[in-house]
Amino acid sequence: MQTPRFTPLPLSRRRFLSVAVGLGLTGLSGHSRAAEGAYVDFPFANGRRDLVTNFPQKGAMLLLRTRPPLLETPFEVFDQGIFTPNDRFYVRWHLANIPTTIDPASFRLRVYGHVRQTIALSLEELVSDFEPVEIAAVNQCSGNSRGFFSPRVAGGEWANGAMGNARWKGVRLKDVLDRAGIKADALQVRFKGLETGILPQTPDFKKSLDIDHARDGEVMIAYAMNGEPLPLLNGFPLRLVVPGWYATYWVKMLHDIEVLDSPDDNFWTSRAYLIPDTPFANVMPGQQGVKMIPINRMLPRSFFTNIRTGTVFKVGEMKIVRGIAFGGDCGVARVLLSSDAGKSWQLARLGPDLGKYSFRQWSLPLRLTARGSYDLRVKALNTAGSIQPDRANWNGAGFMRSVIESVAVYAV
Repeated sequence: MQTPRFTPLPLSRRRFLSVAVGLGLTGLSGHSRAAEGAYVDFPFANGRRDLVTNFPQKGAMLLLRTRPPLLETPFEVFDQGIFTPNDRFYVRWHLANIPTTIDPASFRLRVYGHVRQTIALSLEELVSDFEPVEIAAVNQCSGNSRGFFSPRVAGGEWANGAMGNARWKGVRLKDVLDRAGIKADALQVRFKGLETGILPQTPDFKKSLDIDHARDGEVMIAYAMNGEPLPLLNGFPLRLVVPGWYATYWVKMLHDIEVLDSPDDNFWTSRAYLIPDTPFANVMPGQQGVKMIPINRMLPRSFFTNIRTGTVFKVGEMKIVRGIAFGGDCGVARVLLSSDAGKSWQLARLGPDLGKYSFRQWSLPLRLTARGSYDLRVKALNTAGSIQPDRANWNGAGFMRSVIESVAVYAV
């Protein structure tokens, strides 16, 4: 499938560089402030989240943690359009020290290691010297929806809003690697951003891709999202975009690319972000002896966006039920809706296809004909034949939640 073409983003080279200079001087707030009296209660233990409004370049966001920032997108945002606005796009950092200012003029992206020549590229060179590319792709935290895991697991207790969909613009990673010249026996490419730990012994956050994946023409180095330079909290000035893979690989504030001739054994690749090598990364609590592998491709998911548990329908009245779906590492083939707790299913109408890695809106007219409660369910099937399971997967890290989503509604 070809990468979809979009109307050219209204972001010229000159405008990008001028806006980037302003963003480079943006500071991070060390404190969070809740909008007065505003919070959300999620249906899991310790599920209350303040709605905060004072993080730079961000609107109202749900606060999980201040340092490093963990900010969740309020779920009603996903009903407002296929692309998640930059100021409502979720935020997840691993290490506590994040640069509060970046000088775009002096910033350099370094490519070194098992290459014919080490290079250091300025932002202007990346924007001017390479063919620009765009792709619509979902960025989803590995632990999105962790708060719903049962039994509970350690980690950031996200609801369903640790994800977002954007039009990413930048350059192919392959083109940058080709400029440096990859040596024939290169095995992997490792990426590092500007975040650091408080203690000197804290391992730098680094992630790796196999050489063939890194050079597949889809992995890109993005300098813009949704027609604007990246927000500081979403990785300004550059971030890696790895379509179809979980966001742990989408390294923010990318400044260091190392080509390796041996397998990467750094902590964040060899010991962190490991999943059971089972369908849907699913195991039983306490299960032992399971082979573990690095997390990788996303799973299909679908959600309701204009109704939620407790929504009231009028008996006999037609209501359009809608939501979003994505196929994970490939496109959405079908979305199915049930109004009788999964006994029967109807095919939903799919909205425009903006590319196999993008959100896709779905909708279905629904009329409830009798008073009472209804268990509505939705599931997505992707083009590879993978479908959301009836029962939620579980693993000790709280990664890769995938399950048919349900809401309890009432007809009166």
